[in-house]
This record gives sequence, C-alpha cells and structure tokens, in this order.
Amino acid sequence: MRVLIVSDTHRQSHNFYRALERVSPVDMIIHCGDAEGYEDELAGMAGCPLRIVQGNNDFFSPLPKDLEFRYAGLNFWVNHGHRYYVNADTDIIKKAAADRGADIVCFGHTHRPLIEEDTDLSVVALNPGSLTYPRQEGRRPSYIVMEIDQNGVPHYEIQYL
Repeated sequence: MRVLIVSDTHRQSHNFYRALERVSPVDMIIHCGDAEGYEDELAGMAGCPLRIVQGNNDFFSPLPKDLEFRYAGLNFWVNHGHRYYVNADTDIIKKAAADRGADIVCFGHTHRPLIEEDTDLSVVALNPGSLTYPRQEGRRPSYIVMEIDQNGVPHYEIQYL
C-alpha cells in the first residue's frame, strides 16, 4: 500500500499534481492542512481517498481540526500542528499522539519536512513540509511517501520536486 502525505499547499495545486503524478498509483492521500479552500480541487485530482484537516490558514473551513483513523493496521492521527507548538519542537505533539494511541502522527505548519521515530513513545512523527512554500535549506517542495509492506511494516521517505 502506498500513501502520499502532503501539507501546506496554500491554494496551489500544480505541485500537488506533480507529486501525485510522480508517485502514482497511491491508495490514499493525507493532507495536513492549509489547502485554503482548494480541498475540492485536490480531491478531484486525487483519484483515491483524500484525508484532509484544517490548517491555521483555512479560515471558516468545514474541515475537521483533527482526524483519527485506522489504516492497514496502523492508528493515524492527523492535524496541522500549530496548536501543538511544532515550530518549537515535536515533543508535545508526539506525547499527544501517544496519549491518543496513535502509531503515526502526520502534521504540517512548519513547512520543513521531518521523519522522527520516537521509540520511547512508540510514535512516528511525519511532517511532509510544504509543496508550495518550503522553508528548509534548499527550499525544495517536499512530500512524504509511505509504503506499507506485506508484513504491515511502514517505510517512509521524504521526496522533493
């Protein structure tokens, strides 16, 4: 199974389409917020289930602030991250994920990609960065591809456009 994880597209769909084209086929897409009203357009392009949450720039959005779901035997928690101070560090969001029983927490907001496995909490924190306004060194649009093998083991890779 293949999952595309994106965030912070900020009313832009071009790089979302490019990323989707590069990694297709995918079984699911997770968007960690700040689509800014373009969620229907992104859903139309997806060709598979799109799980999307509200970001700090999704004013008056009907999208949920958090999503919790089980997929391929794994417990996911998705949120934008701004309410968990992810610009400072990931300690609070990882602890909140563990408290919810999540195996994986997906978030955005920082515009910097991150894969962080916390063995003490048994949580993996995934931030795909931004497809529109990247802030990490080199400033390349980024996303995460998660492959779940036949044994149910997830593998993660940050990819760049």
